[in-house]
Amino acid sequence: MTPKILYGGDYNPEQWPEEVWDADHRLFTGAGVDTLTVGVFSWSLTQPAEDTYDFTVLDRVLDRAAAEGRGVCLATGTAALPPWLAKKYPEVNRTDFEGRRHRYGQRHNFCPSSPAYRRLATGMAGRLAERYAEHPALLAWHVNNEYGGACYCDLCATAFRGWLRERHGTLDAVNDAWWTTFWSHRYTDWDQIEPPSALTEHWRGPDHTAFQGITLDYQRFMTDALLGCFTAEKEAIRVHDEDTPVTTNFMGAYRPLDYHRWAPHLDFASWDSYPPLDAPPTRPALGHDLMRGLKDGAPFWLMEQTPSTTACRDVNPLRRPGELRIATWQAVAHGADAALYFQLRASRGACEKYHGAVIGHAGRDDTRVFREVAALGRELAELGDVTLGARTPSRTALLFDWDSWWALEISDGPSRLVRYQDAVHAYYRAAREAGADVDVVPVTVDLTPYDVVLAPVLHLVKGDLAERLEAVARRGGSVLATFLSARSDEHDRAFLTDVPGPLSPLLGIRVDEWDARPEDVVQPITIGDFRCEARLLFEIVQPRGAEPVGTYGTDFYAGTPAVTRHAFGAGEGWYVATALDQRGVDHVVRRVLARHDLIGPYAGHATVETATRVAPDGTRLLFLLNHAADPAHLTAHTTATDLLTGKRVERGEPLSLDPLGVAVLRAE
Repeated sequence: MTPKILYGGDYNPEQWPEEVWDADHRLFTGAGVDTLTVGVFSWSLTQPAEDTYDFTVLDRVLDRAAAEGRGVCLATGTAALPPWLAKKYPEVNRTDFEGRRHRYGQRHNFCPSSPAYRRLATGMAGRLAERYAEHPALLAWHVNNEYGGACYCDLCATAFRGWLRERHGTLDAVNDAWWTTFWSHRYTDWDQIEPPSALTEHWRGPDHTAFQGITLDYQRFMTDALLGCFTAEKEAIRVHDEDTPVTTNFMGAYRPLDYHRWAPHLDFASWDSYPPLDAPPTRPALGHDLMRGLKDGAPFWLMEQTPSTTACRDVNPLRRPGELRIATWQAVAHGADAALYFQLRASRGACEKYHGAVIGHAGRDDTRVFREVAALGRELAELGDVTLGARTPSRTALLFDWDSWWALEISDGPSRLVRYQDAVHAYYRAAREAGADVDVVPVTVDLTPYDVVLAPVLHLVKGDLAERLEAVARRGGSVLATFLSARSDEHDRAFLTDVPGPLSPLLGIRVDEWDARPEDVVQPITIGDFRCEARLLFEIVQPRGAEPVGTYGTDFYAGTPAVTRHAFGAGEGWYVATALDQRGVDHVVRRVLARHDLIGPYAGHATVETATRVAPDGTRLLFLLNHAADPAHLTAHTTATDLLTGKRVERGEPLSLDPLGVAVLRAE
């Protein structure tokens, strides 16, 4: 195949008679589809009984793909149990948060600690690899699908105790980490420890726990338990196939699983993007940049997106004309080397029969959706390989931390209205709309390449992070932290020092009190001549070397700092002590970025998104995406050629983008 951005998606020909396959491949050719994700839910077909394997249909599917010149991302099919497995080994069925052992049904329905599941899933992965490792259509291995969920059965309880032994070493260490002298919880035997659930430590659901340390460790354990399922299948594949890359499809900022713990085990990252269609474009962009950050900035695959509509929500709006194109180019702009769909042909029955598809139930090629998919396929083919392997040269980092996410949202106090993802998105959005390229990275990342580090609601500060953030500022960089940061250590135990704990020297402040209020309570904030509003939480800051930049306007703490800046070495530490509205976040972030000349040339155009990629040969590409329904009229910041139209524009000349228009500028 000609090197290009891979284009295609999930294909389930096993649902159809073979005469339909002929029409499918004719339509795939018309749409420019070159990549098929196959076998995602085929376990009951390929293994109809424990001692019986049947690859007849899968053989024909892969052989037909190869004959048509298409590549296959081959799934192991282990995301949904076949009925016989659940019946023969009932312990594979999950026990839910309320303590109910489920019976067979749905998907993601397996206990990750079940030996029977591990044995049979790895057996399937190994047999597939043995059979297809040398197949000419094989591009990549797709293990399982959208890992998620949790189990609270006795098998998981036993595995959790083993995980705790390995992590903490002794019961004394566990008791100390969880602060079990509270409420007479001190454990004297490993078997006394139970998974935190509705039957043990929780009330009113998974976010209300008496012992945050126990729940935090169980979330880490469940991440590792599911990861163990993935690595076991990957190892089974590697026995027969040493080279073909292996991945599994993530779900962006998905709270239940810490993807940073998975990242070292993936050969490349991939994810499924289904943002609410009324979300700002920075929501999917955050997901793209988070996925790119998993593998040290390497390109990722957009494994799934809908060509038209979803089916899982109460209301499922349709993508308007042009929205699919700009969403796909946005993924490429942020680092995607593949753009795939769910689904290529619509299922006739079950819960996804109304989910959007490239080919509908009537099998037509003259629908609006098919025409848009085909036009985009031609555009990607014409672009060729220029973006493949290209990286993003970011000087701004945003720290994303699942431990802080979990700890913040299971905390009793100060406010359950503060949501981690919303706070993180506000600062990401501000930086992106200011024109800065942003790497979304774990707290363990090397920070030396960055001039600006944004660390919103970093509830837990672990390891040497405080020292590494100080190093950023000491050499001249800027670090921005916010309310509810640096409150606790890795076990969610409060630091025995002034808030914000180990970040206090960098930020030059002390916080003794904080005022949580309902969402309708608005606090006016003054930042010089600029006015904005804040809600939810108001920390009362005492400067200890920091300069007040913004102040509260009402209540007994009126006139005290809401935003501070502290000179530290050659750089600065900024602190935002409250949940500013988006205008306020934008204002503060732009002041930080401006110090490092990181405001983009089109930052004045609110609807125009920019993203930079640098190809392996040094070619610098600037993507411009107009998310508005009206044209965007710009002035070219450099002489460049638009690779999508072939038009050359000189620096200072007018540059226009159509409604939902895209330009890929190659600088000259």
